This record gives sequence, C-alpha cells and structure tokens, in this order.
Amino acid sequence: MFRFELQPSSATPLYRQIVEQVTRAAAAGVLRDGEELPSVRAVAQEYVVNPMTVSKAYSLLEAQGIVERRRGMGMFVRAREATAESDRLALLQPALEHAARVSRQLGISADEAIAAFQQTLAHLQPASAIGGQETSDE
Repeated sequence: MFRFELQPSSATPLYRQIVEQVTRAAAAGVLRDGEELPSVRAVAQEYVVNPMTVSKAYSLLEAQGIVERRRGMGMFVRAREATAESDRLALLQPALEHAARVSRQLGISADEAIAAFQQTLAHLQPASAIGGQETSDE
C-alpha cells in the first residue's frame, strides 16, 4: 500500500503534500493503474490529520483525473499513458527552483548545491528506490 511522507512543519499544506506525492508517484509508475489508495480514514488516523484534509486532497486528485472514486470501494489510480520523462521533470522543476533560490540566499555555489543534491539522492535512494533501481551502500 502507498505510504505518504507528510511533513506537518512544512510550509506546504498537508492536502497539497498528498496531491503532489500521489501525482509524482503516478507519473513515475510507483502507483499503477487500478491501484487503490489508502482510505481517507486510514490516512487521517495514521498521520494524525483531519479527515477533511485527506478528503480535499483526494477530491483534487479526482478533479485532475489522476484517481477515480469507485462507489463503495474507495479511490483508485486511473489508467494513464506512461508519463514522458519531460513531464516527470516538469513536476520536479518547482522543487528545484525553490532549492536554487535557497542556495543563492545562503551563498552556496552551484557546484556545492549540486553536490549536496547528489548526496541527498544517494542517501534517500535505498528507502525510496523507483522501478527496481535500488542501490546498496553496503
């Protein structure tokens, strides 16, 4: 079952975090056609968030055509064509722009920022490998 990585201390609202994570997971193929999302109640209980927050996120995802509600069954990822790499990169662009702005504000060089990004990717890869590309640090 899909797991969210919600960060209550983030400036990004929780409902938006849910929408972005499902959107990215569907684009990357982590969530596949017909895969069920956890119920509103299950997400609200597990992450200690208001059920209306989860419901709002799911409604936005449904409006965007990323998921579909099946009466009496729950929310399921909709059939979609494979998302092109350029589309996946477009989903990453806002986060990269934010990181670039923060790097400039902190006076971090482009080389240092890229090295930090690569180190972060390497650190996170084993826990969230996509498509069987998991690597091992051992």
